[in-house]
Amino acid sequence: MIKRFLLGLAVALGLAASAQAAGGGAALDRFPTDRVTNLAALQNGARLFVNYCLNCHSANYMRYNRMRDIGLSDDQIKNNLMFAGNKVGDTMTVALDPAQAKDFFGAAPPDLTVIARSRAGNGGSGADYLYTYMRTFYRDDSTITGWNNLVFPSVAMPNVMWELQGQQRAVYDTETDPHDPSKTHAVFKGFEAAGPAGTMSAAEFNEAVADLVAFMQWMGEPHHGQRVRLGVFVLLFLALFTVIAWRLNAAFWKDVK
Repeated sequence: MIKRFLLGLAVALGLAASAQAAGGGAALDRFPTDRVTNLAALQNGARLFVNYCLNCHSANYMRYNRMRDIGLSDDQIKNNLMFAGNKVGDTMTVALDPAQAKDFFGAAPPDLTVIARSRAGNGGSGADYLYTYMRTFYRDDSTITGWNNLVFPSVAMPNVMWELQGQQRAVYDTETDPHDPSKTHAVFKGFEAAGPAGTMSAAEFNEAVADLVAFMQWMGEPHHGQRVRLGVFVLLFLALFTVIAWRLNAAFWKDVK
Protein backbone atom coordinates (compact mmCIF):
# COMPACT_ATOMS: atom_id res chain seq x y z
CA MET A 1 0.00 0.00 0.00
CA ILE A 2 2.82 2.43 0.90
CA LYS A 3 4.68 1.60 -2.31
CA ARG A 4 1.55 2.28 -4.36
CA PHE A 5 1.04 5.58 -2.57
CA LEU A 6 4.63 6.66 -3.19
CA LEU A 7 4.41 5.60 -6.83
CA GLY A 8 1.18 7.55 -7.31
CA LEU A 9 2.73 10.61 -5.65
CA ALA A 10 5.76 10.40 -7.93
CA VAL A 11 3.58 10.16 -11.01
CA ALA A 12 1.45 13.12 -9.88
CA LEU A 13 4.54 15.25 -9.26
CA GLY A 14 5.91 14.28 -12.65
CA LEU A 15 2.69 15.27 -14.39
CA ALA A 16 2.61 18.57 -12.53
CA ALA A 17 6.19 19.30 -13.56
CA SER A 18 5.41 18.41 -17.16
CA ALA A 19 2.35 20.67 -17.17
CA GLN A 20 4.39 23.53 -15.76
CA ALA A 21 7.10 23.02 -18.37
CA ALA A 22 4.48 23.03 -21.11
CA GLY A 23 3.29 26.48 -20.05
CA GLY A 24 6.20 28.24 -21.78
CA GLY A 25 9.60 29.31 -20.50
CA ALA A 26 9.15 33.07 -20.20
CA ALA A 27 9.46 34.57 -16.73
CA LEU A 28 6.18 35.85 -15.35
CA ASP A 29 5.62 39.39 -14.10
CA ARG A 30 4.03 39.75 -10.68
CA PHE A 31 0.37 40.65 -10.68
CA PRO A 32 -0.50 43.53 -8.28
CA THR A 33 -2.64 41.58 -5.81
CA ASP A 34 -4.14 44.70 -4.19
CA ARG A 35 -6.41 44.99 -7.23
CA VAL A 36 -8.51 42.01 -6.12
CA THR A 37 -9.86 43.91 -3.10
CA ASN A 38 -10.37 47.19 -4.96
CA LEU A 39 -14.02 47.50 -6.04
CA ALA A 40 -13.29 50.20 -8.62
CA ALA A 41 -10.61 47.99 -10.19
CA LEU A 42 -12.96 44.98 -10.24
CA GLN A 43 -15.72 47.04 -11.86
CA ASN A 44 -13.35 48.30 -14.54
CA GLY A 45 -12.11 44.75 -15.02
CA ALA A 46 -15.71 43.57 -15.52
CA ARG A 47 -16.18 46.24 -18.19
CA LEU A 48 -13.01 45.18 -19.99
CA PHE A 49 -13.94 41.51 -19.72
CA VAL A 50 -17.36 42.06 -21.27
CA ASN A 51 -15.99 44.26 -24.07
CA TYR A 52 -12.85 42.34 -25.00
CA CYS A 53 -13.21 38.75 -23.77
CA LEU A 54 -16.88 37.84 -23.77
CA ASN A 55 -17.16 38.08 -27.56
CA CYS A 56 -15.43 34.70 -27.99
CA HIS A 57 -14.84 33.34 -24.47
CA SER A 58 -17.69 32.35 -22.19
CA ALA A 59 -17.89 32.33 -18.40
CA ASN A 60 -20.56 29.65 -18.12
CA TYR A 61 -20.29 29.27 -14.33
CA MET A 62 -20.73 32.95 -13.54
CA ARG A 63 -24.04 34.82 -13.50
CA TYR A 64 -24.26 38.50 -14.32
CA ASN A 65 -26.09 39.28 -11.07
CA ARG A 66 -23.15 37.93 -9.09
CA MET A 67 -21.43 41.20 -9.86
CA ARG A 68 -23.59 42.74 -7.15
CA ASP A 69 -20.78 41.54 -4.88
CA ILE A 70 -18.39 44.03 -6.46
CA GLY A 71 -20.73 46.97 -5.90
CA LEU A 72 -22.86 46.98 -9.06
CA SER A 73 -26.63 47.21 -9.08
CA ASP A 74 -28.85 45.18 -11.39
CA ASP A 75 -29.57 48.30 -13.43
CA GLN A 76 -25.86 49.07 -13.81
CA ILE A 77 -25.17 45.50 -14.88
CA LYS A 78 -28.04 45.46 -17.37
CA ASN A 79 -27.35 48.88 -18.86
CA ASN A 80 -23.56 48.73 -19.04
CA LEU A 81 -22.47 45.08 -19.17
CA MET A 82 -25.19 43.26 -21.09
CA PHE A 83 -25.69 43.68 -24.82
CA ALA A 84 -27.52 40.56 -26.03
CA GLY A 85 -30.88 40.87 -24.29
CA ASN A 86 -29.97 38.42 -21.56
CA LYS A 87 -31.56 38.51 -18.14
CA VAL A 88 -29.51 39.65 -15.17
CA GLY A 89 -29.76 36.20 -13.65
CA ASP A 90 -28.36 34.45 -16.76
CA THR A 91 -24.88 32.99 -17.02
CA MET A 92 -22.22 34.74 -19.09
CA THR A 93 -22.47 32.75 -22.31
CA VAL A 94 -21.51 33.62 -25.90
CA ALA A 95 -23.25 32.97 -29.21
CA LEU A 96 -20.05 31.77 -30.91
CA ASP A 97 -20.37 28.12 -31.95
CA PRO A 98 -17.39 26.06 -30.63
CA ALA A 99 -17.10 24.14 -33.91
CA GLN A 100 -16.95 27.37 -35.93
CA ALA A 101 -14.48 28.84 -33.46
CA LYS A 102 -12.22 25.84 -33.97
CA ASP A 103 -12.36 26.38 -37.73
CA PHE A 104 -11.60 30.09 -37.32
CA PHE A 105 -8.81 29.90 -34.72
CA GLY A 106 -7.66 26.28 -34.79
CA ALA A 107 -8.97 25.71 -31.26
CA ALA A 108 -12.19 26.49 -29.43
CA PRO A 109 -11.76 29.45 -27.04
CA PRO A 110 -11.75 28.09 -23.47
CA ASP A 111 -14.26 29.07 -20.81
CA LEU A 112 -12.71 31.73 -18.55
CA THR A 113 -14.65 31.24 -15.32
CA VAL A 114 -11.74 29.61 -13.48
CA ILE A 115 -8.91 30.45 -15.88
CA ALA A 116 -7.00 32.38 -13.20
CA ARG A 117 -6.93 29.28 -10.99
CA SER A 118 -5.75 26.91 -13.71
CA ARG A 119 -2.90 28.80 -15.37
CA ALA A 120 -0.24 28.64 -12.65
CA GLY A 121 3.27 27.75 -13.72
CA ASN A 122 6.82 29.01 -14.30
CA GLY A 123 7.12 30.07 -10.67
CA GLY A 124 4.00 32.23 -10.70
CA SER A 125 0.30 32.12 -9.99
CA GLY A 126 -2.49 31.97 -12.54
CA ALA A 127 -2.96 35.72 -12.10
CA ASP A 128 0.76 36.27 -12.81
CA TYR A 129 0.40 34.19 -15.98
CA LEU A 130 -2.63 36.12 -17.25
CA TYR A 131 -1.09 39.48 -16.34
CA THR A 132 2.03 38.65 -18.34
CA TYR A 133 0.14 36.94 -21.17
CA MET A 134 -2.19 39.87 -21.88
CA ARG A 135 0.76 42.30 -22.07
CA THR A 136 3.19 40.27 -24.22
CA PHE A 137 1.40 39.94 -27.53
CA TYR A 138 3.58 40.96 -30.45
CA ARG A 139 3.37 41.16 -34.22
CA ASP A 140 4.53 38.02 -36.04
CA ASP A 141 3.90 37.72 -39.79
CA SER A 142 4.65 33.99 -39.73
CA THR A 143 1.41 33.17 -37.87
CA ILE A 144 -2.09 32.95 -39.31
CA THR A 145 -3.44 35.77 -37.14
CA GLY A 146 -0.33 37.93 -37.47
CA TRP A 147 0.15 37.82 -33.69
CA ASN A 148 2.23 35.76 -31.29
CA ASN A 149 2.73 35.74 -27.55
CA LEU A 150 5.81 35.54 -25.38
CA VAL A 151 4.41 33.18 -22.73
CA PHE A 152 2.18 31.20 -25.12
CA PRO A 153 4.16 30.69 -28.35
CA SER A 154 2.05 30.09 -31.49
CA VAL A 155 -1.10 31.14 -29.67
CA ALA A 156 -4.27 31.07 -31.78
CA MET A 157 -5.72 34.15 -30.11
CA PRO A 158 -4.95 37.58 -31.60
CA ASN A 159 -4.27 40.62 -29.46
CA VAL A 160 -7.82 41.85 -28.90
CA MET A 161 -6.58 44.86 -26.91
CA TRP A 162 -4.07 46.11 -29.48
CA GLU A 163 -5.88 49.41 -29.97
CA LEU A 164 -5.32 50.18 -26.29
CA GLN A 165 -1.75 48.89 -26.13
CA GLY A 166 -0.49 49.67 -29.62
CA GLN A 167 1.54 47.24 -31.72
CA GLN A 168 4.91 45.90 -30.70
CA ARG A 169 7.49 43.49 -32.08
CA ALA A 170 9.67 41.08 -30.11
CA VAL A 171 13.41 41.62 -30.38
CA TYR A 172 15.62 38.52 -30.18
CA ASP A 173 19.38 38.10 -30.13
CA THR A 174 21.42 35.03 -31.03
CA GLU A 175 23.65 33.57 -28.33
CA THR A 176 26.01 30.65 -28.30
CA ASP A 177 25.02 27.62 -26.26
CA PRO A 178 27.45 27.52 -23.29
CA HIS A 179 27.33 23.72 -23.28
CA ASP A 180 27.89 23.32 -27.02
CA PRO A 181 29.69 26.18 -28.83
CA SER A 182 28.57 24.76 -32.19
CA LYS A 183 24.92 25.57 -31.38
CA THR A 184 23.13 28.87 -30.98
CA HIS A 185 19.72 29.82 -29.65
CA ALA A 186 17.49 32.90 -29.73
CA VAL A 187 17.23 34.99 -26.57
CA PHE A 188 14.43 37.49 -26.00
CA LYS A 189 15.75 41.01 -25.44
CA GLY A 190 12.61 43.12 -25.28
CA PHE A 191 9.90 44.77 -27.34
CA GLU A 192 10.03 47.60 -29.87
CA ALA A 193 7.24 49.62 -31.43
CA ALA A 194 5.79 48.11 -34.60
CA GLY A 195 3.13 50.66 -35.48
CA PRO A 196 1.12 53.58 -34.11
CA ALA A 197 0.95 53.98 -30.34
CA GLY A 198 -2.12 52.77 -28.53
CA THR A 199 -4.79 54.93 -26.94
CA MET A 200 -3.24 54.21 -23.54
CA SER A 201 0.25 54.78 -22.26
CA ALA A 202 2.25 51.75 -21.15
CA ALA A 203 1.48 52.48 -17.49
CA GLU A 204 -2.24 52.95 -18.18
CA PHE A 205 -2.39 49.73 -20.17
CA ASN A 206 -0.65 47.79 -17.38
CA GLU A 207 -3.24 49.09 -14.93
CA ALA A 208 -6.09 48.15 -17.26
CA VAL A 209 -4.75 44.61 -17.66
CA ALA A 210 -4.30 44.37 -13.89
CA ASP A 211 -7.98 45.32 -13.45
CA LEU A 212 -9.03 42.71 -16.04
CA VAL A 213 -6.98 39.98 -14.39
CA ALA A 214 -8.29 40.99 -10.96
CA PHE A 215 -11.83 40.47 -12.22
CA MET A 216 -10.96 37.07 -13.69
CA GLN A 217 -9.31 36.06 -10.42
CA TRP A 218 -12.35 37.23 -8.45
CA MET A 219 -14.65 35.43 -10.88
CA GLY A 220 -12.85 32.14 -10.27
CA GLU A 221 -13.57 32.34 -6.54
CA PRO A 222 -16.08 35.08 -5.63
CA HIS A 223 -16.26 33.83 -2.02
CA HIS A 224 -12.50 34.20 -1.50
CA GLY A 225 -12.68 37.43 0.53
CA GLN A 226 -15.54 36.17 2.66
CA ARG A 227 -13.75 32.86 3.21
CA VAL A 228 -10.57 34.65 4.33
CA ARG A 229 -12.48 36.89 6.74
CA LEU A 230 -14.31 33.88 8.17
CA GLY A 231 -11.02 32.01 8.50
CA VAL A 232 -9.49 34.86 10.51
CA PHE A 233 -12.54 34.93 12.80
CA VAL A 234 -12.33 31.16 13.35
CA LEU A 235 -8.61 31.32 14.15
CA LEU A 236 -9.17 34.14 16.64
CA PHE A 237 -12.00 32.18 18.27
CA LEU A 238 -9.83 29.05 18.54
CA ALA A 239 -6.97 31.08 20.04
CA LEU A 240 -9.30 32.58 22.64
CA PHE A 241 -10.91 29.21 23.38
CA THR A 242 -7.45 27.65 23.81
CA VAL A 243 -6.59 30.19 26.51
CA ILE A 244 -9.95 29.60 28.26
CA ALA A 245 -9.54 25.81 28.09
CA TRP A 246 -5.99 26.06 29.44
CA ARG A 247 -7.09 28.15 32.43
CA LEU A 248 -10.10 25.87 33.11
CA ASN A 249 -7.82 22.86 33.03
CA ALA A 250 -5.50 24.52 35.54
CA ALA A 251 -8.47 25.40 37.80
CA PHE A 252 -9.91 21.85 37.73
CA TRP A 253 -6.62 20.16 38.57
CA LYS A 254 -5.12 22.66 41.02
CA ASP A 255 -6.16 20.64 44.09
CA VAL A 256 -5.10 17.27 42.65
CA LYS A 257 -1.75 16.07 43.96
